Amino acid sequence: MQPGVVDTSPAIAVTSAPDPDAGRLRVAIFSDALPERNGAGAYYEDLAAQLGPRLGALQLFRPAAKQRLLRFALPLPGDPTQKLITPNLLRIRRQFRALRPHLVVAVTPGPFGLLGFHYARRSGCGFLTGFHTHFEGLCELYGNTLVFRTAQRYLEAVNGLLCRNSDAVLVNNAGLVQTVERLGARRVEVVGTPLAKAFLDAPPVARSGRLRQVLFAGRLAPEKNIPAIIEAARALPEVRFVLAGDGPLRGELEDAARDQANLVLTGWLDRTALCDEMDAADLLILPSHMETFGTVALEAMARGRPALVAEAAGIHYWPTLQPALFTLRRGQSLAQALRGIPPDALARKGAAARAAAEALNARNLNQWLGFVQHYGRNPKR
Repeated sequence: MQPGVVDTSPAIAVTSAPDPDAGRLRVAIFSDALPERNGAGAYYEDLAAQLGPRLGALQLFRPAAKQRLLRFALPLPGDPTQKLITPNLLRIRRQFRALRPHLVVAVTPGPFGLLGFHYARRSGCGFLTGFHTHFEGLCELYGNTLVFRTAQRYLEAVNGLLCRNSDAVLVNNAGLVQTVERLGARRVEVVGTPLAKAFLDAPPVARSGRLRQVLFAGRLAPEKNIPAIIEAARALPEVRFVLAGDGPLRGELEDAARDQANLVLTGWLDRTALCDEMDAADLLILPSHMETFGTVALEAMARGRPALVAEAAGIHYWPTLQPALFTLRRGQSLAQALRGIPPDALARKGAAARAAAEALNARNLNQWLGFVQHYGRNPKR
């Protein structure tokens, strides 16, 4: 299946209208991702803010952004800025029993995700797996060492366990359907992406006109194709390149920024500061080698900014977003793609961006209400 095409077969999507009974249902979401630190972490933070008030209860079980006592934490291979943190089992068991959810969603194949699977099986409630990152593919990008081969085998085994035992597996682009089916998924749902209030509450800020400033926001890591941004900044000295984020390639970028006045690093930004950077930019860039969706591009659209996104990114599978997207083709340099954007196309796609983002956000909320109704089950006493 090619980007730009969404599978609409009946087995893929829950389309029933939300029922008022959803207001009595309770949901537990288990995630190893810190809030807002990556796509999965941001996804469920934003989803909880929108979906929670429509349900009886929704609780996120995940590592805290700040902990007075840090339990055992294992750095991820190739990226010590991200860690797997062990759950507080006693606290989580107590909170889970008090919640008695009708549905559990496991987001990641780490300790929290596995714990969610364990509690779902014990309680007899519904169980969904969110497959938001193709971790096995990331392992291949980071190197063919013993550590990465071991990590890949672990991820395949755990993702297979979760997929085989889920009522359904949720993916955020139709191109992942075959991947999770190979892992044993019996049913797959293609789900949209929510937006944070920070990007929707204020009206978009008017653009400057021609292309003067672009923004990259995300992990400074190999899969994001950071060298392409450095090369583009050298080739286009008249354009200011702002990079927001942190990761294993930060040192390399800091070295490059010392020699290039138009290359600016901000470090990791909270949502309010990131929103300000989007408003200051004319275009968001996402030249990633691998991107299962590309949430930051949707966030930029909500601020009225178009996005230039690599052809392989999952966001291209959503036709409603195409009016606000430029495509970085395989084999094309980022500098070439930027030079090829005429000012009138930049303005046209920017004008369509806000409406496209709002439409997908509304669709996503209705989808999730449908999932809770369809897959939720009364827990055992």
